[in-house]
Amino acid sequence: MHAEKIGNGVRKPVLLLGLLLGCILNVGCVALLVGGAAAAGAGTVAYVRGELRSTLDAPYERVWSATQRALADLEMPVTAQEKDGLTGQITARATGDRKITVRLRKVTGTATEVRIRVGTWGDEAVSRQILEQIQRRL
Repeated sequence: MHAEKIGNGVRKPVLLLGLLLGCILNVGCVALLVGGAAAAGAGTVAYVRGELRSTLDAPYERVWSATQRALADLEMPVTAQEKDGLTGQITARATGDRKITVRLRKVTGTATEVRIRVGTWGDEAVSRQILEQIQRRL
């Protein structure tokens, strides 16, 4: 069997191996970054695919109450709420009737994950404004 040559004499298997190795190394770096962020714990903030994610150094019940007060402060009326002992979701409306979804998840007794999405595609500036108001209310 002969390897098929592509551009400048580079052999396909070598190129494929290089691409595969590059993918593996990139995945490792992403895992390291994500793991590092998780290890950093409270205070980490990331905006990914239209959703702002943060882990706050506060108990779940406190963050739930702070979120309700923050949305009221920002004049974003709550339209729905669902909550149990580990997770919760608050839906509200922003200017222009944009849907706001705030999801909370108890990480530990003293840490809570917050995820905020504004509208269908997300709005980082408004999401950050909501998060900052939640933090002020803690």
